Amino acid sequence: MATRIEPDVQFIREMQAAGGESLKKCYQCATCSVICPLSPEEAPFPRKEMVWAQWGLKDKLVNDIDIWLCHNCGECSDNCPRGAKPGDLLAALRNMAYKSLSKPAIIGEWMSSAKYLPILFGIPAALFLIVWALTTGLTIPDGDIIFAKVFPTLQAIDPIFILTVLFVVFTFATSIGSMFNSFKESGLTPKEDAPGFLKSLIEVVKDEIINHRKFKDCESNKDRYPGHLLVFYGFVALAVVTGTIALFYWTNKLFGFGMVTPLALWNPVKILANVGGIALIVGLVLMTRNRLNSDPKKTVNSYYDWYLIGVIWFVVVTGFLAQIFRLAEAAAPAYIVYYLHLVSVFMLFAYLPWSKLAHLVYRTVALAYARQIGRKGLNE
Repeated sequence: MATRIEPDVQFIREMQAAGGESLKKCYQCATCSVICPLSPEEAPFPRKEMVWAQWGLKDKLVNDIDIWLCHNCGECSDNCPRGAKPGDLLAALRNMAYKSLSKPAIIGEWMSSAKYLPILFGIPAALFLIVWALTTGLTIPDGDIIFAKVFPTLQAIDPIFILTVLFVVFTFATSIGSMFNSFKESGLTPKEDAPGFLKSLIEVVKDEIINHRKFKDCESNKDRYPGHLLVFYGFVALAVVTGTIALFYWTNKLFGFGMVTPLALWNPVKILANVGGIALIVGLVLMTRNRLNSDPKKTVNSYYDWYLIGVIWFVVVTGFLAQIFRLAEAAAPAYIVYYLHLVSVFMLFAYLPWSKLAHLVYRTVALAYARQIGRKGLNE
């Protein structure tokens, strides 16, 4: 019986706009699937995704778990004889998923183009400007440089970022539910004797996240691997610092003992913060250099790539400058740069479910689900 195919032309245009503009060059030689060290033997990727994309089969692609299993190492694009850039196509599909999975959809729309940057920047800029106006009337306070004078932790910073975290967690939870439903709609369901999802998730975190093992397996990642690893562990270090400071801050408020900020430079927590920041800078330098030196015939850097790198640079540079100006007792630039630092941190985390950094959550969940259903090639 013949199968009627109804291509979604608008979907093809959206894929091309999101970074998969070369998909029409593919002539189905299957080099990409053969060369990929991560592709399972049964129903390998990305050849089938290239076919579905050329035909505009939106339903197939939006429910495809393999777009998350790809680590975008570039092996397929490096070896494509036609320059079809299969890796870019899968990256484009993930970019589209960031835009469509999470609600409200309008934020996904804002995250898809540079023309919306004024909105993304303007929301936190206005928010923290209001806080500044309420505390000191937009003036620079006298005396020791203590950022809490302008941006009080208890009354402003903690409520804003606690609500932001709750919003992001809720958004990810609903998005992951939608992802699971899409996998099940495509016939991917665990067998009765399948391992539990939590067990699979722990294995993925241990094998894939902590040491980036799968990412390292690709020969094309020799230059990219150190940068990604340094940025990852830089964030881990800063997350530990943030959690530690928050813990001791509330201990001090509730029980009268604990660390008081700003911390001395020789404080272990401060040392860890600076080490984490330096790791981020080194990793960002490597990542930025690799992006700038990438061969446009093999891969194209999308707006999603540069937005994420740019925001992380913004966070790190403003964080270090705020510390330097505080130590130099330069009050005006210290408070202004710290204000910009808060804006950049908000941009990084509040929009997280719609940014490329969301792959840390979506890909981890997809890898765990793939292990649970016994997807061949992923347990090796």
